[in-house]
Amino acid sequence: MTVPPSRPLPPFLHTPYDGSKQPFSVGLEPITPETWLEADGHFVRDVAYKKRLLADRRDKVFQALPDTLAAQTEARDLILAHLAGRPEAFADAPVTSDPDDAPLIQAARRVQEDLVLMRKGPDGYLLAAACLCFPSSWSLLEKFGKSMHDIHVNVPDFNGARMGNVVARIFDNLRPEQLVARYNWSIYDDDDLHHPQPKQIDPQLTGDGAPSLIGLHVRVERQTLRRLPESGDILFTIKVHHDPLPLLEQHPNGPVWAASLREQLLGLTPQQAAYKGLTHHRPALAEALEAIARRAVHPDAAAT
Repeated sequence: MTVPPSRPLPPFLHTPYDGSKQPFSVGLEPITPETWLEADGHFVRDVAYKKRLLADRRDKVFQALPDTLAAQTEARDLILAHLAGRPEAFADAPVTSDPDDAPLIQAARRVQEDLVLMRKGPDGYLLAAACLCFPSSWSLLEKFGKSMHDIHVNVPDFNGARMGNVVARIFDNLRPEQLVARYNWSIYDDDDLHHPQPKQIDPQLTGDGAPSLIGLHVRVERQTLRRLPESGDILFTIKVHHDPLPLLEQHPNGPVWAASLREQLLGLTPQQAAYKGLTHHRPALAEALEAIARRAVHPDAAAT
């Protein structure tokens, strides 16, 4: 397949670990309607993977409260209108779907993003519907129908801290014409997009026993929020990028990014490191990143 000119090629489309953002922070930024959803060089692969997951594990990747049909339809129509306005980027989006599919599934089949509907309830916003094919170490079946507080009960610094309160205010005050995005990163030792289970990475060693980045990927989530004008629900989208960490060696900005990622990695609290599955191998990973970062100051250091 020839990638359309408007469809960028991975890797490193987004680098939230470059010092521009801090881990475990809200970090919302405005985006334009034209840049709401993404389509990159993995578009066909990712949409095909969704199709397989929906066929084989429907109840694990799709859940919806019975009274969300109208909101699902609203979200689907909004997404289809967005795709129609950018035909050059979404030329390969499937145009047919099972007529028995829920509207949210119909929409999710045509984009790389996972789609989540959050609805205001007595205990705050709750997860009312989702087509979630590419989770990052969490299960839709476990989180479905729960409030933001309960969904994030294991996230350090969220509940009982400033972050949870800030998110609650953002959800309450978000207007339909506002589109915002945020990013986060984690590190995995495989490139599978479907990752409902918790992970602990295990860096490999080089021939001389030094830690290596081989097999490791930085997993970046681009998350967007917008309020649906009719239902008032919030549509939350999640686009996953998997970038092989060894490719930092080849990228012009690789040493700078490696240095920043190392700094953020070492700056995590014990609770934050445990949440990211980095407790046991953080020193080895930091050492491997430092070897790349040294090239920024001493280009010949890697060869010495």
